[in-house]
Amino acid sequence: MSVSNLAKKREADVSPGSFIRSAARATFSAYRRVPVRWRLAGGSAALTCVILASFAAIVGALADGQVRDAFLESMNTTFQNLPQNVAPVQVKHGATECEGNLIDLAFTDSAQIRLFDNYGDTLCSSAVNAHGRPVNDPQLMPPPGIGTGSTVTYGEAGQEVFARWISWGPINHGWLLYARPLSQIDQTVSRIRVFLVLGVLGGAILALLAGLYVARRAMRPISELSEVAREIELTRDPTRRIPHPEARDEVSELARTLEGMLASLAAARADTEAALTRQREFVADASHELRTPLTSVLANLELLADELAGEQAESAKSALRSTRRMRRLVGDLLLLARADARREAPQRPTDLAEVLRDAAGELGPVAEDHELTVFPGPAVVDANRDEVHRLILNLLENALNHTAPGTAIRARTALAGASAVLIVEDEGPGIPADLRERVFDRFVRGHGDGGRGTGLGLAIVRAVADSHRAEVTLTSPAVTGGAGGTRFEIRFPAVAQAPTSAQPGAPEPVVVPGAQTSTTTGRTIGRRLRRS
Repeated sequence: MSVSNLAKKREADVSPGSFIRSAARATFSAYRRVPVRWRLAGGSAALTCVILASFAAIVGALADGQVRDAFLESMNTTFQNLPQNVAPVQVKHGATECEGNLIDLAFTDSAQIRLFDNYGDTLCSSAVNAHGRPVNDPQLMPPPGIGTGSTVTYGEAGQEVFARWISWGPINHGWLLYARPLSQIDQTVSRIRVFLVLGVLGGAILALLAGLYVARRAMRPISELSEVAREIELTRDPTRRIPHPEARDEVSELARTLEGMLASLAAARADTEAALTRQREFVADASHELRTPLTSVLANLELLADELAGEQAESAKSALRSTRRMRRLVGDLLLLARADARREAPQRPTDLAEVLRDAAGELGPVAEDHELTVFPGPAVVDANRDEVHRLILNLLENALNHTAPGTAIRARTALAGASAVLIVEDEGPGIPADLRERVFDRFVRGHGDGGRGTGLGLAIVRAVADSHRAEVTLTSPAVTGGAGGTRFEIRFPAVAQAPTSAQPGAPEPVVVPGAQTSTTTGRTIGRRLRRS
């Protein structure tokens, strides 16, 4: 594109038409952001203002004409009687004086009265100087030419003037002028216009207020629908009844439509829940049925691994490892399926300390490269021992799999008030920030497990905790001189009150009198528990 064409394109882009279109779009967008009730009230007020302004313009024009006609009619009536009241007479030395008090005649209407001779000199005036002589102030001039007794009207020095050619005596004649200031008309018209403008503004304001009131009353059924919708959002109960207005109008149609939609959603939700329930039941039953053949397969593979030799023995051992992993996965799925299906396993008083020692002993052979420390303080809860064992085992395995060799791992149980507390913490790198919100979701795996995990360990921890009405908290431990780390704290409802130890979150280990405290490596824990 050439420079000239580019310049023309820029000129077209900034043309007045484009500015007008942009301004129109901005105005329309701003108007659409105004609430509906204000739009209705504003439209009503604007329409009322236009109607009242048109009416006021017509009334003002008619009133202006009527006031001016009345003003001229009043002047004409007064002027018709004026020659009889003035009655100029000739006195000695050829001077002319006017009978009647001109000042009193002119005072009532703030008028001016003048009598000029045929030479244009002032003979009589309602305005006099300090010596009582007539003066032409404000200055009025008689009309040019000689009249025949008819009345002439014209404007002069801000005055409306009525003039007539009159005669007195045998040879004397001149102009009689009667004038009133036009400011009287202007003031009257201005007052009328002010009243009309105030009436238009007052009517528009009243129309706005009335429009707001009417719009609020009209929008009240919609507000009720919105309130019910918010309650349905909070309660997630689509069976709530939608209020129906008495009038069969658009709002009533909207209420019926919403009610039908909610009924359809409730039916769809019921169908979905029924399908999910059947799916959970199927998964739970299938997982339970898979345990028996897997146990048989494991037993046969163990026998084959012991009896075979060479490559056949290695193949049997490899199949045995895969089958054990499958049994573990089936067990995890069974536990999660039972939790989804709301199947609660029988619970009885269980000491978390004993379960912790058993889980630590089970992991002893695989925890040789870690410093595993357990503090099994007495903490009795109502629980299913197998599920709690799986919970503790998953927490310890999670710490072992996601920390480097030599990392310190601590596990403890203790009583804290009405709660039995289980804490598993490590001094590893910690859980990344992007996984903290999803760490308890299913099939979420960390970056450091080497592909060994299934992503169900912490999901099982949450499921077991929920089924035992326990609270799970994930934080970072207070490690002296270090940073990072992971700390899982699970609070179970304790069976009975007991003397509480130190706060479970304190840096010092929790030691309960009479409890077995072990601070050894995982290998040592395994050997000790196997000997016992």
